[in-house]
Amino acid sequence: MERIRTDLLVIGAGSGGLSVAAGAAQMGAQVVLLEGHEMGGDCLNYGCVPSKALIASAKAAHGQAHSAAFGVANAHPQVDYAAAKDHVAEVIAQIAPMDSQQRFEGLGVRVIRDYGRFISATEVQAGDHVITARRVVIATGSSPLVPPIPGIDTVPFDTNETLFALREKPEHLLIIGGGPIGMEMAQAHVRLGCRVTVIEGDRALNKDDPEAAAVVLDALRAEGVEIAEGAMVDHVSGRAGTIEVAAKDGRVFAGSHLLLAVGRKANTERLNLPAAGIETIRTGIRTDAALRTTNRRVYAIGDVAGGLQFTHVAGYHAGVIIRSALFGLPSRARTAHIPWATYTDPELAQVGMTEAQARDTYGGKAEIVRFDYAHNDRAVAERRTAGFIKVMVVKGRPVGATIVGHQAGELINLWALALANNLKMGQIAGMVSPYPSIGELNKRVAGAYFSPRLFDNQTVKRVVGAVQRWIP
Repeated sequence: MERIRTDLLVIGAGSGGLSVAAGAAQMGAQVVLLEGHEMGGDCLNYGCVPSKALIASAKAAHGQAHSAAFGVANAHPQVDYAAAKDHVAEVIAQIAPMDSQQRFEGLGVRVIRDYGRFISATEVQAGDHVITARRVVIATGSSPLVPPIPGIDTVPFDTNETLFALREKPEHLLIIGGGPIGMEMAQAHVRLGCRVTVIEGDRALNKDDPEAAAVVLDALRAEGVEIAEGAMVDHVSGRAGTIEVAAKDGRVFAGSHLLLAVGRKANTERLNLPAAGIETIRTGIRTDAALRTTNRRVYAIGDVAGGLQFTHVAGYHAGVIIRSALFGLPSRARTAHIPWATYTDPELAQVGMTEAQARDTYGGKAEIVRFDYAHNDRAVAERRTAGFIKVMVVKGRPVGATIVGHQAGELINLWALALANNLKMGQIAGMVSPYPSIGELNKRVAGAYFSPRLFDNQTVKRVVGAVQRWIP
């Protein structure tokens, strides 16, 4: 048994763990990194990267079939589903070196390819190694949740961890779960030539602004995705190629393949947390605002910390940890400025409060300003006029933004910057955007905030009139 002493032990080589390990090692700390599965974690191998690569293939197919409006004849796309999956694998392979063991060893990190488990409050065992560290960071991420649906153990099904290895194009894909993953994969597969039915027990995209979500759901239905809302699953049955999902209200959905996209669970089972005095909650590991666990030497970041489950949140947490663990400086994680995006077409993005949340919190002090894509010249030129941007403003400062439409995931960056730095609407309005660009929407919605103050203000009109009479 090899005993190792180090400054920092990172358990998990996903996006958060890799960010901590790289930053700490390059700043001079001794770092040990444990990973018992794939370097790069869920995001690289089963999540963000492969899903967006498959969406890109689907977008190419959709473009061929819907080009007539631009003066180019529609063509029936010849989809090779296995080749699309080759594209996904090639994208992963191209990005993988950045997350590889070789790269991190080159940065001075000691990488041990094994799972870690606490054997005391200060020690972690990984295979034949026992590591003692000044600080430990748990970054083990999350896994797809498989709910206890009657019959689920008798039928074949996929999750995001197996879907991207599937080579046979589903004839009719049933998706249980109408959240972002379910809706992204529904649209991608219908564009690649599959029949798709989404089965959601509540409202699809129920964590997003209902008005914005409706724009996305209308678009998916128009493309042929069947979306069954209020369909709480009672049981599943069948076998490969003939699967049935029965809802509690009596509806029955039949298809060839089944994808579970009903949420995720924190990866804590292997860690033996009680041995280290680390408490858990329903969603993951209990942490304070500084991301410390109930063991003061141990932090938890990313999905396993039980909060927002996004890759960029894990990366943000890494910065919080480095400030605290390496420099001993006070550092707290916030959530009000964290954006998220659903990469359907049109895209749906959010940062800060929704309209309903702003009204509940601030009442009449909350102003809601919006600007429609239909009034953006670049959107008109590209026939991308579905959607809008909506900004929630209190005392001249944005407290939230909702965007649905073309490139919403890109546009939301400006509002994430505004919320992170407490910017005013006047600073957004002072920005000059290139014309014609989709990004001009951000400036125009800021202008919509000031328009009534300038153009409908009688005092302004009297002042302008007086000035004009006095100017020679």
